Amino acid sequence: MTTFTIRPVDPLRDAETLHGWVTHPKARFWMMQDAKPEDVERAYMEIAADAHHHAFLGLHDGEPAFLMERYDPAHRELAGLYEPEPGDVGMHFLVAPTDTPVHGFTRAVLTAVMTHLFEDPRTRRVVVEPDVRNTAVHALNEAVGFVPEREIRKPEKTALLSFCTRERFDKAVRA
Repeated sequence: MTTFTIRPVDPLRDAETLHGWVTHPKARFWMMQDAKPEDVERAYMEIAADAHHHAFLGLHDGEPAFLMERYDPAHRELAGLYEPEPGDVGMHFLVAPTDTPVHGFTRAVLTAVMTHLFEDPRTRRVVVEPDVRNTAVHALNEAVGFVPEREIRKPEKTALLSFCTRERFDKAVRA
């Protein structure tokens, strides 16, 4: 049985771990490939101080395994790019790189992330905006109930705006 726990990122304590993840070639869509450890620490200090953006470290059986960010899309990332609805929550996630991938692990992580987000009764819909070229994450998103709406142009990328309601998520994970 896979056990995940989620705790807030501690920028000082977690920066070294996160630096290894966000600069790994598999994390190219995280757009921090050239970041130095102090850049990662600074970025997560800024998130920690932001009332509309929160970062969490996901643990698998007590060991760091993934990063999750939750944000208010009316104020961060998507502000002005779509019409937010009450209960919308934006999300990013990144699974730690590994030399020994486990089949289904990333989907299990995404399911844990979505479960965590929907534990808040105010969350009605999760919004994501991955790079249009990130086809692997599009397939994962659709597997847990996301429905692509349209491509949007962000300063750093062309993104696929997608939404997942609580009902679609429940149906997808029960299937």
